[in-house]
Amino acid sequence: MKLRIGTRGSRLALVQAEEVAAALRADGASVEVEVIKTSGDRLAQVALADFGGKALFVKEIEEALLTRRVDVGVHSLKDMPTALPAGLLLAAFPRREDPRDVLLTRSAGGWDSLPAGARVGTSSLRRRAMVLARRADLRAEPIRGNVETRLEKLHDGAYDALIIAAAGLKRLGIHPPAATILEVDEFVPAVGQGILAVEAREADREVLEFLHRLDDTRGRSEALAERAFLARLGADCHTPVAAHARLDRGQLRVIGLVASVDGQTMLRAAAIGSAAAAATLGTAVADDLLAKGAKALLDASGK
Repeated sequence: MKLRIGTRGSRLALVQAEEVAAALRADGASVEVEVIKTSGDRLAQVALADFGGKALFVKEIEEALLTRRVDVGVHSLKDMPTALPAGLLLAAFPRREDPRDVLLTRSAGGWDSLPAGARVGTSSLRRRAMVLARRADLRAEPIRGNVETRLEKLHDGAYDALIIAAAGLKRLGIHPPAATILEVDEFVPAVGQGILAVEAREADREVLEFLHRLDDTRGRSEALAERAFLARLGADCHTPVAAHARLDRGQLRVIGLVASVDGQTMLRAAAIGSAAAAATLGTAVADDLLAKGAKALLDASGK
């Protein structure tokens, strides 16, 4: 089978696409990788919330799928809106990489090494809220660019610290010397963080059957729970929302969080159940948060 994979052109995106391509080649496919420049890449210095949010990183790849320019799209799941264009579906979720965030500082010591007023680079409202909840004296400041660009800005002194996804660092083989892993119960990750989404056309049954071999049972359960949570809230990148699902010994634990932008209010909820009920569990956690007043926070952050 011949397959063309569409991906963004950053080094991380190419590493992710090649990871999928290698697995497909191992199963006997002939695979080409095609770089597609997305709106998010062209607007590299603009806050995502101001120009369409997550869809900026997937729109052109999905258009290439719909016009049959490519057969497969490989995305970071956390970049994907909950609603997909008609005719497309998420065919596979490969094994999840580390879902946690990492605090990077210029010297060892983690949070305690940062002076009052230290500049922490992040363009994520989720991360901003949790940074301020951890230490209200810090300044969470916007930053864009790929992983390497952000690390350069930290090294050059433009920021005192960064919050970045562990998955990206691991896939790129980068091991910063002053890195503090932020555990998921305290610093809840973005929906889908660490998971790759393999997208294809709904009508391509032969392709879908082939891609299904990449699917990881645990990754799929966790992805479905987290995306159901996000869909129920109707949240986007304008809102500080987080969720993490973990399948362990047959039980799926889902935690969710909705915060105020300033980190002063943090609403949390959790549920445990079977992997077969992944979407139901994610929805239940969202409903619990809505019952606790999450809608008011979501409405306020969207203004």
